[in-house]
Amino acid sequence: MFTGIIQAVGTIESLQQTASDWKIKLLTGQMDLGDVRKGDSIAVSGCCLTVIGLTAKGFSADISAETLRCTTLGSLRSGSLVNLEKAMRASDRFGGHIVSGHVDGVGVLLTSCAEGGSQRLEFEVPQALARYIAPKGSICIDGTSLTVNQVDNVRFTINVIPHTQEQTIIGTYKIGQKVNLEVDVVARYLERLQGADHDLDRNKAKNSSLDEAFLQQQGFSS
Repeated sequence: MFTGIIQAVGTIESLQQTASDWKIKLLTGQMDLGDVRKGDSIAVSGCCLTVIGLTAKGFSADISAETLRCTTLGSLRSGSLVNLEKAMRASDRFGGHIVSGHVDGVGVLLTSCAEGGSQRLEFEVPQALARYIAPKGSICIDGTSLTVNQVDNVRFTINVIPHTQEQTIIGTYKIGQKVNLEVDVVARYLERLQGADHDLDRNKAKNSSLDEAFLQQQGFSS
């Protein structure tokens, strides 16, 4: 579990393809790896990866074919910059929002313009994800917890303050940039709960209908 508060910007040191998977090595810059062990989770631009090796300056991880298909990690090259966040501890401050590190889809940066000291960015998202994005709600972009300003069908805007631009890879975005998106998990659960209620109502109606038909067939009801 993560919070969407980026702890460091890392650099891809190398990538090695093994069958349909990749093995990557990352330099973690200012991130303290003193409390990281093999098997721990680190979010790399919003994707939860498992540490399989550690060095003095970074770590290595495997990227599955499924992750390559569903995220932007397949476009990484040696020297690419990525956002990094270690999995949160129970005692940590919760500065962002609940982030699982499971990317829901890929968005595209459409426009970018200065607004005071901040930068106003507009993204387009897959139609299937648009329903989960709400004004003033939370969204995770490349692992960064951000607040949605406005929503217009499959487009939404955010404002990025100077600190976030400096401390994450968002400051390097260009028009057309593809980004990893994770929608608010609360929206996901609300939809699931609502759908479960509808399924229960349908099952009740179906069972009631079957019971009545059965009684009629047996001559107990007219």
